[in-house]
Amino acid sequence: MSAGPAIDVLIPTCNRPGALAVTLMSLASQTHAGLRIIISDQSDGEGAFVQPEVAAVLRFLRGQGRELHTLRNLPRRGMAQQRAFLLAHARAPYCLFLDDDVMLERDLVERLHHAISEQGCGFVGSALHGLSFIGDVRPHQQHIEFWDGKVEPERVTPGSAEWARHHVHSAANLLHVQARLGLDRSTTRLYRVAWVGGCVLFDTAKLRAAGGFDFWQELPAAHCGEDVLAQLRVMERYGGCAIIPSGAYHMELPTTIPAREIDAPRVLPVSATVAAGTAQATRLNMS
Repeated sequence: MSAGPAIDVLIPTCNRPGALAVTLMSLASQTHAGLRIIISDQSDGEGAFVQPEVAAVLRFLRGQGRELHTLRNLPRRGMAQQRAFLLAHARAPYCLFLDDDVMLERDLVERLHHAISEQGCGFVGSALHGLSFIGDVRPHQQHIEFWDGKVEPERVTPGSAEWARHHVHSAANLLHVQARLGLDRSTTRLYRVAWVGGCVLFDTAKLRAAGGFDFWQELPAAHCGEDVLAQLRVMERYGGCAIIPSGAYHMELPTTIPAREIDAPRVLPVSATVAAGTAQATRLNMS
């Protein structure tokens, strides 16, 4: 009996068939063979899977022998619920949450898998480069803190000193840091993060143990920052990091989540332990 996939690639998508097709094609070229791809579509009308560009790439992936699951998740109840829905379908030891507007270098998933397997931490991310900013050099946003030993648990909260780490992920800052330090794939390094957007490989069991995205029921449908909150909770218990060089590129499309007043890590407890206690107290009060 053959082993199952090592990584489930979990892709939430909504009304971006062209971008989704490009993202899927970058998965088709990955050197890591043990991938299962699970897409949760919340697009209007008939959805993304019947759109010609997406349907063609799905046929191509299936022709490669890639295992694919195409799911619809309606009505829309917010991005945290969308991610919880995807995580509920994950069966592999690791799950890669990948946005539907990201292009990956062909060895990136393999490099992420190597890093998380070696470290045994909760997640390893690959921050997105915005190549339209390649000429916009921002030395004041290029501070980076490397992990020189084992990745360890950290508590990071909004407004803390560690929160400022997110600036290195703006524009093309990380690419400029990479060039300045002369880093390439053979000299991949791990660094400390506040969070990573768009391309994050989790240890599936550790993400679930930290609560996953079960907090979706505590948020209104219009929210943002659900990926950040999940990472902060995993990082507090198991540690998390990102790799440089990255190898992930943002298509720089307009956001599909314009309502951003409710930011999950600012309205819910960052600590998974506190969150669990709050949820238990709520259940007791309601019983």
